[in-house]
Amino acid sequence: MSHANAAASPVIDALVAAFGADEVLAGDASPRHLKDWSGVAGGVPLAILRPRNTDELSRMVAICHAHGQRVVVQGGLTGLVGGAVPGEGEVVVSLERMNRIESIDVDSGTATVQAGAVLQAVQDACRDAGALLTVDLGARGSCQIGGNVATNAGGNRVIRYGNTRESVLGLEVVLADGTVLSMMNRMAKNNAGMDLKHLFIGSEGVLGIVTRVVLRLQPLPRGTSTALVALQDYTAALRFLRHAQQSLSGQVSAFEIMWRDYLETAVEANRLRWPLAGDYPVYVLIDMHCGQPETDGQRFEAMLEQAIEAGWILDAAIAQSVADAEAFWAIRDGIAEVLRDYAPTLNFDVSVPVADIGDCAVRVRANLERDWPQLRALFFGHVGDGNLHVVVCRVPQDADSLHRIEDAVYSVVREQGGSVSAEHGIGRLKKDWLHYSRSEAEIALMRTLKTALDPQGILNPGRMI
Repeated sequence: MSHANAAASPVIDALVAAFGADEVLAGDASPRHLKDWSGVAGGVPLAILRPRNTDELSRMVAICHAHGQRVVVQGGLTGLVGGAVPGEGEVVVSLERMNRIESIDVDSGTATVQAGAVLQAVQDACRDAGALLTVDLGARGSCQIGGNVATNAGGNRVIRYGNTRESVLGLEVVLADGTVLSMMNRMAKNNAGMDLKHLFIGSEGVLGIVTRVVLRLQPLPRGTSTALVALQDYTAALRFLRHAQQSLSGQVSAFEIMWRDYLETAVEANRLRWPLAGDYPVYVLIDMHCGQPETDGQRFEAMLEQAIEAGWILDAAIAQSVADAEAFWAIRDGIAEVLRDYAPTLNFDVSVPVADIGDCAVRVRANLERDWPQLRALFFGHVGDGNLHVVVCRVPQDADSLHRIEDAVYSVVREQGGSVSAEHGIGRLKKDWLHYSRSEAEIALMRTLKTALDPQGILNPGRMI
């Protein structure tokens, strides 16, 4: 869309008149606003809106509502389901300027931030203040808090601290007509009527735009014990998990599984060092947040020794320094480079009951190898919360092949009573598969809520439902 055509649009005229050219970028969009990590092809938006605060965003949305203008919300653009990719003629609302960390209250255990604050910046600020923000995922350096809330992001610490939902005490949301809904609760207990924030956590922006968040913080650990261990198969990993949870009194804060194919590819793509001397079928990255590093570290090592004696794990490397631990995590978090080097990829984020993850991986792998023996499929995930990731590399781009590969994965998930989206959301890419995990009645109620809060359907249209 040329600048002239965009400027000729009545809604763009109204937005530019109200906010000026600095906050309303009309015309050809910057390439970074046209895509996210999913690789989904989008269209050219009419304009990029860059509000600095809730009041500006509210007035922008009200103008769009008055003109029936479709809006797509963008955060850090790290999504893998195309939810933030603009469609032709939509207006992009970018939250990149709404990035203030407003306050950190260690005594109350809360942080209040704008939705555009980058996750790692909030983590670092909380750590400097002596507190822990437990939301953590590999895209921490780019993803934004608002996007984490909108997708109810999971990540590496769910096994101990839960999804993002468990870390949200309060929200501020702008509705489709510009109404500001303030739910900035700062208490752990508040049963004064319905807790409306849960409508918007995980709703992917189709019901309202998250603008500010009150986050629950935890005490900052005094240390962390980390190890990378090798195992024979998933059954051994499950036994090891039960043993670790029992031995460490539920203090396991991460339990990340990587099949050999993923670990080998991540090491290669990121030019990392192979972590153990041998070559094993399955690897687990485990760590424990410690209150007493010396004694807790001894408990951690004793737990590993017992697991080796029992035959559940074949080898283990214990991090002797922060640098060692970071090297282990660099393998697990190296997915962005894998997606870059092996594009185009199909990325699956599914969940099944924890006991069924191993069978799910075996069945999915068999389906893929049977029909596409030339493709490389990588398996990894978060064992403690039932989340399995599958990356299929260099996939053919014709619609029939893509659909058949998706069905090869999602049919297994449906048979096991699982979810087609564990933590990335539905967006555009998974919309046609939502019925594999949600009943007709559930989807109908979602649409009823959408119609009630956004009767014109202008917020993130065509996403999720």
